[in-house]
Amino acid sequence: MVNIVKFKIRGVAHRVVLLCLVGVASAAFGQSTKTMLVEPPTPLLPAKFGPWQPEQTSTLCSDDCPPFEGVTGAVLKEDGVSRASHATYRRGSSAGTMTLDAYQFGDATGAASAFTFLRRPESRMILATGSKVGSEMAASGGNYIFRSGTTVVVADASKAGAAVVSDLRLLESTLPKIGGPKGQPPLLPTLLPGKELEIESVRYALGPVGYQTMGGVLPGDIVGFDKSAEAVMAKYKDRGILTLLLYPTPQIAGNHGRAIVEEMNRQGAAAGTVKLRREGPLVAMTTGAWSPDEAQKMVEGIHLRQVLTMENTPPPEFHAEIHKTVSLLTSIAILSGLLALAAVILGLVLGFGRAAIRVMQGKPAATEPEFLRIDLSGRSEKIHLEGEPPPSQG
Repeated sequence: MVNIVKFKIRGVAHRVVLLCLVGVASAAFGQSTKTMLVEPPTPLLPAKFGPWQPEQTSTLCSDDCPPFEGVTGAVLKEDGVSRASHATYRRGSSAGTMTLDAYQFGDATGAASAFTFLRRPESRMILATGSKVGSEMAASGGNYIFRSGTTVVVADASKAGAAVVSDLRLLESTLPKIGGPKGQPPLLPTLLPGKELEIESVRYALGPVGYQTMGGVLPGDIVGFDKSAEAVMAKYKDRGILTLLLYPTPQIAGNHGRAIVEEMNRQGAAAGTVKLRREGPLVAMTTGAWSPDEAQKMVEGIHLRQVLTMENTPPPEFHAEIHKTVSLLTSIAILSGLLALAAVILGLVLGFGRAAIRVMQGKPAATEPEFLRIDLSGRSEKIHLEGEPPPSQG
């Protein structure tokens, strides 16, 4: 009877374990077949902005639309384009239309380079803050181009029938926003001296195709774009061209600087007045119709400003560490001296204070200490104070 009960209990336990295993397997199978929903990215161009709505025959295409082909496609890829959108809009029920092409890049540096490449030669830069859209803007007739963060928008508003700057400002508010280091504009164009600068001639390149297409004076393969180099070119009124090159390290700048010197020597007089100066990772060079004094003054007046970010902590300088060490040792020495002086003062105060208290009590200021002495010689003597003769045994 006992064996039968044990067999039934064992059978029930086996069924419980089996059911648990089935439940775990079902849960694991359910997790493996779980469907994940991925939300698509926000369209680069909006469905509408202000009074403008897409035409029925126009689609808000994205990614490789328009396709990245030819020289334009090569330059945009050098600048790090991530997606693009194209659409034609109509102003309400009126006959005015506007065509937009928007390009988004990985950072503001790539967008700034693409802005200078896509800007038409006849376009004029709009510098007034209240008149422009985004960070940079240029216009030529009914054609506009502006940069907002990491996005560049090219607008053909020649058939809009009205001024569209205020409407483009509404469009700019719908574009993606990005902060942090990726949203910071490039440093190199800001190093160009502003005096006599023809602002429309500024071109900023991140690759050899864009550099040569925008009028670079050097062969693209010796500039060092494969080492993350940046280049900016600008024309100065009644003078030549100033080229600034920025490299990741001074060593890379030195290597390519020597190659550039060899190339300029090969070009000879055809390059005009050539003055080259390197300051750390920055290389400045003049070419064209400069006078020797003006060219020398120009390259010597350009200095690299160090820009610090929270992500890039500069390494400590040696002299700064020496200064910190000297300051620490000086502080320790001063503290030790103060503690020793405090100990001397405290000892004097306690000593003179004790003597003053004894004098006020009618006792001598200094007394000999009184000790008890134990005689271990084995003789029986009465206990007496030290300095007094022992009492006689008789």
